[in-house]
Amino acid sequence: MSNWALALTYILPTIAIIISYRERLGLERDIIIGSIRAVIQLSIIGLILKFIFSLDNVFITSLILLIMVYNATLVAAKRGEKIVHAKRISFVSILLSLIITLGALILVKAISYTPGEAIPISGMVVGNSMIALGVLYKNLADSFFDRRDEVEVKLCLGAKPREAARGLIRNSIKLAMAPTVDSMKTMGIVQLPGMMTGLILAGTAPEIAIKYQIMVMFMITGSVTIAGFSASYWAYRSFFNDKAQLYDI
Repeated sequence: MSNWALALTYILPTIAIIISYRERLGLERDIIIGSIRAVIQLSIIGLILKFIFSLDNVFITSLILLIMVYNATLVAAKRGEKIVHAKRISFVSILLSLIITLGALILVKAISYTPGEAIPISGMVVGNSMIALGVLYKNLADSFFDRRDEVEVKLCLGAKPREAARGLIRNSIKLAMAPTVDSMKTMGIVQLPGMMTGLILAGTAPEIAIKYQIMVMFMITGSVTIAGFSASYWAYRSFFNDKAQLYDI
């Protein structure tokens, strides 16, 4: 694809800008700024990745992954305003999901720990875990607000906080996983995923692209589950005091 052809694809965001203007959605400025930022940021990261890939240094690769986890932590924690230690919970949960997922892929020799493979794969793992935690935090807070009486009744009957909140925790994990599970069900029928499409457009044989996409599907499912499970069974404690009583939400 030539640079001129790439520039002409801005016709599509332009359509969005026109619709936003005509319907008075007020998104024109955000779309323009967002598209400009995306081009600049991706261009810069492209140059940085090219340099990092050429170094092929384990320490630098690990440092990049930690930076990715930290940035994802800040975004996820914003959704957890009612969660005590949301940043700490998010960081540990996302990092845990990355270590287990990346470790499993390296162990079975699906990928190697090189910057050209570890960084792109980690980006997908960290990004999806971040989104899942945002959904989980919001649902957990809403559930404790909407089902407060239910939890208090269980506490009065002698249940421990974890037992009283178990239904809310499980529901939050389920909702955090739902987009990933739904995507997995429709993959290949309703949608051709971005990674597979990109590889095919780049000239990779479809059967090879499919193998990588299946790996990505499996790793995202696992990482989202690990992050959600870890965060939920830590975050629910934020709604109880030292006397096993619910805080006012």
